[in-house]
Amino acid sequence: MKLGSKPEAFQKRGQAWFCTSGLASDIKIKVEQMTFHLHKFPLVSRSGRLAKLVEEMSEEDDNEESSGCQIQLVDIPGGAEAFELAAKFCYQVKVELTATNVVALRCVAEYLEMTEEFGDGNLIAKTEAFLQQVVLRSWPDSVRALESCSSSMPQVEELGIVEKLIHSVCVKACTDPSLVGWPIPEHHSLLQSPGGSVLWNGISTGARARAIRTDWWYDDLSTLSLPLLERVVAGLEARGTRPESIAGALVHYAKKSLPGLHRRHSGRDACTHGPLVPATVAPAEDDQRIMLETIEARLPSMKGVVSTCFLFGLLRTAMILNANARCKSNLERRIGMQLEQAMLDELLMPNYSYIEETLYDIDVVQRILDHFLLLDQNSPPGSDEEGPLLGSPSLSPIMMVAKLLDAYLAEVAPDVNLKPAKFQALAEALPDYSRRLDDGLYRAVDIFLKAHPWLSEAERERVCKIMDCQKLSLEACTHAAQNERLPLRVVVQVLFFEQLQLRTAIAGSFLVSDNLGPSGQQVRPSTLGEAGGATQAGMRGGDGWVNVVHENQVLKGNMDRMLSRVSQLERECNTMRHEIEKLHRGKGPLNTLSKALGCNSRSPITPVTGDIPANQNLNGGASLSKEHLRQRHPPTVHARSSSSLS
Repeated sequence: MKLGSKPEAFQKRGQAWFCTSGLASDIKIKVEQMTFHLHKFPLVSRSGRLAKLVEEMSEEDDNEESSGCQIQLVDIPGGAEAFELAAKFCYQVKVELTATNVVALRCVAEYLEMTEEFGDGNLIAKTEAFLQQVVLRSWPDSVRALESCSSSMPQVEELGIVEKLIHSVCVKACTDPSLVGWPIPEHHSLLQSPGGSVLWNGISTGARARAIRTDWWYDDLSTLSLPLLERVVAGLEARGTRPESIAGALVHYAKKSLPGLHRRHSGRDACTHGPLVPATVAPAEDDQRIMLETIEARLPSMKGVVSTCFLFGLLRTAMILNANARCKSNLERRIGMQLEQAMLDELLMPNYSYIEETLYDIDVVQRILDHFLLLDQNSPPGSDEEGPLLGSPSLSPIMMVAKLLDAYLAEVAPDVNLKPAKFQALAEALPDYSRRLDDGLYRAVDIFLKAHPWLSEAERERVCKIMDCQKLSLEACTHAAQNERLPLRVVVQVLFFEQLQLRTAIAGSFLVSDNLGPSGQQVRPSTLGEAGGATQAGMRGGDGWVNVVHENQVLKGNMDRMLSRVSQLERECNTMRHEIEKLHRGKGPLNTLSKALGCNSRSPITPVTGDIPANQNLNGGASLSKEHLRQRHPPTVHARSSSSLS
């Protein structure tokens, strides 16, 4: 809106403004460091405050015509710039009202008492009309006007301008952007045909306009001061705005205002969205700390509305800026609520304390884990008595956290300053049912023992107690049985449970094979008890049952062939014994050969599975005995017996 019609009649010279109308000025008005050389009549005809001040000065100074009238305006809203525009309005010089200066002009007009009593269409009426008809109806103008509201202007609050602007911003942010025109900035606006296609010079291009994103207003609000943003967020909450939208606006504001959030990136999209803060506009550390504490206090408390990457960034920045204990505790609690969504590199927070000597902050992870266990409401896997679990147990939050914790322990285990007690306390924080296998714990323990070779046998045994040898896989058992860093007692336990697993697997294979028919089809049992627990568990697997059946069939076939081979070897040994007994009745070298082979007709054949006597010599016998034996037995029989024994 343009006010006035006269050309520019003001000229600035240093710290003074002069009116170039040709008449000598008869009043000097000082505002801050600027002096205005003006005329009384245009000012007193529009401003009630200036009229009163001029009248008071005229009564006090009888020599006013010789010395001139001098007035100093203190605490004027908007400062010298706002008074300059008001003075030009009084002289009817062209003045342009915009969204950035209308708030200051409205406040200075109220300060100078430029009401309709001193002329129709005075500055108060003009600025109020511009606010109501232009600014409050436009999204960008409302944001710019709200941004221009300064805390140094108390008239802004007294006149209710801030409340009106905040209400306008909240209404527009909560409204469906497809129904109105304010969400799209002017340089992005495109004309559309009734069918929805983009128009170019009035001609339909056939291209469809891109859908407006729900976060279109985040960047506009990031230009507001922190107190104004806090009031806008409160207004949005009062209007029932979705927590995800409020959290998104606060996250965007934090990323543009807190450079500490970008000192370490996680690699996920949640941490890379949003521009970085230019180094030239980075606020002071005290301002950053206040901003961080305010943003944390305004974040919605619901789970999942803010990514764990952003929360870890806030917590890391809070430690650097030395935020208050309540802020850091709340951030740890928020992370604990959704710890299953965290990544390993997010947990690896550097230690900023001078007391602890560890490379990473173990205590903060312990506190986050305590919050998770306190807030976790998941029941242990397998507690469903009505039937199989609907979801996979490996996807339960506590199992995901257990997997994450095992990886974290493996990362911090090489730290030589990490005490065994702290390592053990962190590993034992989760309940037993959180891990189906302890392979991850075994890996962490192995790395810890390798990095701490000076530990005593008792200390190593205490560290190894965090893992359950019964929950190690066969691969882990095989590795642990050959691991020289493990205590001897642990190795014995591993070997025992490894043999127990093998025995159970073989017994289970026979149990399943007994339930199969000749063609490999399952024999339907008459009762559930006849089927056994192993077959019931196998039937749940679908395609996995077929694989189990096939593996059991292969295993049974291998064992059948092994038993057949053992029987064949026993028959061949018996045949050789009878042949040697016949030769035993002869004389000379044959008797020597039978004694060398240890074949006594009165002693039975040693079983295959038994131990070999220590005094038995399989390579005994003279060359003459061997030659004589080859003459009595055909070569084919001898070759067969030799291959069988081998």
